[in-house]
Amino acid sequence: MESTTKDVQKKEAEVKEGVERTRSKKLYTPPVDITEEKDSLFLIADMPGVDEHSVDITLEKNVLTIYGRVEPDVPENHRLVSAEYGIGDYQRTFTLSDEIDREKIQASVKNGVLRLTLPKAEAAKTRKIPVNAE
Repeated sequence: MESTTKDVQKKEAEVKEGVERTRSKKLYTPPVDITEEKDSLFLIADMPGVDEHSVDITLEKNVLTIYGRVEPDVPENHRLVSAEYGIGDYQRTFTLSDEIDREKIQASVKNGVLRLTLPKAEAAKTRKIPVNAE
């Protein structure tokens, strides 16, 4: 019987030359979907094991960075013998254009799914221009 689900492999993030990480864990690039509506962009990132206390979102200049910390869930008095699923932190960066209203960005996380709402700035919103007969 053939499986109808697609196997998705976690992609380990590349560390740029000259950059040192402060945590020795693996770092993964979370898969992200970006959708657009008239007034906003929406970013949805899959980050299993991340909750509202273990995710950091920063915006410096035009660079939006999401970082999620994941701690292994090994019961007390147990040790991990084998692991088929890579445990590590998540990081992804995006360069925002001037079309995004930085003051109104909102974020929420539920069940390891991070959702960001990136409202468009007033100047970037589509508007209808009336045409008059002369």
